[in-house]
Amino acid sequence: MNETTTSQELSRRTFLAAAGGAAALTAVRASGVSLSAAPAFTLPALPYAQDALAPTISAQTVALHYGKHHQGYVNTLNKLTTGTPLSGKPLEEVIRATAGQPAQAAVFNNAAQIWNHTFYWRSLAPQGGGEPPRALAEAITKSFGSLEACKTALTEAALTQFGSGWAWLVADKARHLKAVKTPNAETPLTSPDLTPLLTLDVWEHAYYVDWQNRRADYVKALLESRINWAFAAENLAKA
Repeated sequence: MNETTTSQELSRRTFLAAAGGAAALTAVRASGVSLSAAPAFTLPALPYAQDALAPTISAQTVALHYGKHHQGYVNTLNKLTTGTPLSGKPLEEVIRATAGQPAQAAVFNNAAQIWNHTFYWRSLAPQGGGEPPRALAEAITKSFGSLEACKTALTEAALTQFGSGWAWLVADKARHLKAVKTPNAETPLTSPDLTPLLTLDVWEHAYYVDWQNRRADYVKALLESRINWAFAAENLAKA
């Protein structure tokens, strides 16, 4: 094969590749599939392996909670917002824009649940519990009197939340800490006066496989060995 023949063959291959690519592009466009069909909202990665919280929270629970419930909120939000001005907006912006808007309740619920769950996974750690970092420990003592009093307040918030919801450790503008609860998808993120530091999920799907109806035991186990005080300290530093 001489140089001319080689050049002709390469040109032919280039033409065929280009033609094939053009044909594929035409077929995709004809099918109505968007070339930028990647979802605007995606499921954030877990900060640890699915079995890392066991036995407090089993790999089975994480697989269902994260892989089904959390993923489901992401899928639904993408369906609800595709083709709307909210598509592609930062998640926190979507939450704040739709909070308290009855016509946007479905968007708010799914967006807030994505954020709440992402925050929950980061509020836990395989080697959690123990003593909080110094700055957080001082704020806890100043606000509650002691770490045990803080845990008691969080436990009360978690156990008195009727039905589904969340218990939160938050800081106000004066950096005073308190425990609050929210129902369903509600979140302190929508309050301009509060900074969420950590959260406990008390929806039944968070604990029923492992703890059945024993919410109190689930909450106690989280506070003893899985709560991520370092994450709360990071959030307090930014408050």
